[in-house]
Amino acid sequence: METVIEVNRLCKAYKGVPAVEDISVSVFSGEVFGLLGANGAGKSTTMECILGTKKQDRGTVSILGMDPQKDRRTLFQRVGVQFQEGNYQDKIKVGELCDASASLYEVPQDYRMLLKQFGLSEKANSLVGELSGGQKQCLFIVLALLPNPEVMFLDELTTGLDVRTRRNVWKFLSGLKGKGITIVLTSHFMDEVEALCDRIMILKKGKSIFCGTVEEAVFQSPFENFEDAYLWYTNEEEKHESV
Repeated sequence: METVIEVNRLCKAYKGVPAVEDISVSVFSGEVFGLLGANGAGKSTTMECILGTKKQDRGTVSILGMDPQKDRRTLFQRVGVQFQEGNYQDKIKVGELCDASASLYEVPQDYRMLLKQFGLSEKANSLVGELSGGQKQCLFIVLALLPNPEVMFLDELTTGLDVRTRRNVWKFLSGLKGKGITIVLTSHFMDEVEALCDRIMILKKGKSIFCGTVEEAVFQSPFENFEDAYLWYTNEEEKHESV
C-alpha cells in the first residue's frame, strides 16, 4: 500500500514538559486512521505537528511525500482540515464564507453541492453566528472538503450532531474512503471509531500505548467490547465504573 503520511519519532514539549514523545506511524492511501486518547493525551499536538501548524522539537513528518512546513503552500491545495473550534467570523454569511474559502483553491469543489449534502442549503444567506452548534460543525466539514482533498484531518467531527446527521456524515466519509481519500480523525465516540477506522493509535500522556485495528485492541485487552478496552488502555475504567 502507498504511504501517504509518514511520522518518525515525533517529539514536542512545552516549557520542558513533554506533550508528544517518540510517536512513529505510517498512514496508507485510502485508510481511515483514528487518533484516540483522553483530553490532554497529546492528540491535538500530534495532529498539529503532522500538519505543520506547530513545529516539532525532534522527528520527521511527511504528507504525500512533502514536508508540511517547507511545502505548506502546495499541501494547502491537497489537504483538507476541520478543527473542532473553527476560527471564523460570526458576522459573515455562510455562502460568503464558502465563496471566499473556495477562492483560495485552484480547483475547488462546488460548495453549493456540499451545502446541500450536509443539509445547509437553506442557511446560505444566514450568518455563521446564527447557526446551531451542529450546523456549524457541518459547515466546518464543508470547508474542509472545498479543496477536493487527497488527505483530510478531522477533529471531533461529529460533536454536536444529532444521531441522523452523524450517521449521514459517517456514510459520506465512507464514500470518500471508497474514492481513495486518506482520513485522519480524532473522536471520543467509540461507535464512530468502530464504524469508520481501519486502524487506531491510542495516546496516553503523549506516548503511543497501542497501534493497530479495533479488533486487535479488544483482543489484547481483558474485555470483549471496544469501549471497555479503550477505557482500560487509558486507565479511565475506574471513572467509567463510578459514573
